[in-house]
Amino acid sequence: MSIAIIIPVLNEAANLPRFATDLQQLHPAPQAVIVVDAGSQDDSVMLAQALGLQVVVSARGRAVQMNAGAQHTQTDWLLFVHADSRLPPDALAQIQQLPATAHWGRFDVRLDAAQPIYRLIESLINLRSRYSKIATGDQAIFIRRRLFEQIGGYRIQPLMEDVELCKQLKRQQLAPVCLRSIVTTSARRWQHYGVWRTIWLMWRLRFLYSCGVSAERLAAQYRQG
Repeated sequence: MSIAIIIPVLNEAANLPRFATDLQQLHPAPQAVIVVDAGSQDDSVMLAQALGLQVVVSARGRAVQMNAGAQHTQTDWLLFVHADSRLPPDALAQIQQLPATAHWGRFDVRLDAAQPIYRLIESLINLRSRYSKIATGDQAIFIRRRLFEQIGGYRIQPLMEDVELCKQLKRQQLAPVCLRSIVTTSARRWQHYGVWRTIWLMWRLRFLYSCGVSAERLAAQYRQG
C-alpha cells in the first residue's frame, strides 16, 4: 500500500532540516513527499528543494494546501503532517499493516516540552480524540485516497478544517484507527501564549464551533491568542 506524506508549510525553514532527517529514518520509505508552500517569506522553499523534497505552491490556508498536495500524488494513502511534528520511524509500516476495514486514523500526540503539565495536556488530547473520534492536524491524520476524494477533501475554511473532516467521516459512520504510536509536535504555541490561556482558547473555540459559530469568526479569535 503506497503512502504519500503531505506537509503544509508557511515560514518553516527552522523545522524543515530536522523534518527531512526524520523522513530518512522512516521504514519503509514513503512513495511521495510533498511540501506545499503558501508564500513563505523565509528560506522554506529553497531548503525543501535543497533537501530533495518536491515543492508545490498554493494559496494560503492549510485546507487549501493539503488539498493541493493530495492532487499531486497517486498513492493509496495520504498522510498529512505538520512541519514541526516528528513521525515515529515505523509510522508508514503501521498504516500499511492496517486491515481493509480501516479507512482513516491518526497517531497519539506528544508535546516537545519537558514540564509535567504537558504530559497531562497530551494525555487529555489523546483521550478526547479517542472518545470523540475527532482528530487534529497535530496527530498526523491519514486517510485512504479514494475516501478523501469521495468526501471532497478538506473543506476550505481558515480554521477547524481537521475537525470538519472528522465530522464528515463520523457522519458516514467511519470511525478512526487511533494508533498509540507517538507523533511528537511543537509546544511553541503553548509556551508563547501560556499553558492555561491556550487550554482555555482551544476548548472555547471547539465548543463554539460545535455550536455553529463559523470558522471565519473563530479564526480571528485564534490569531489573537
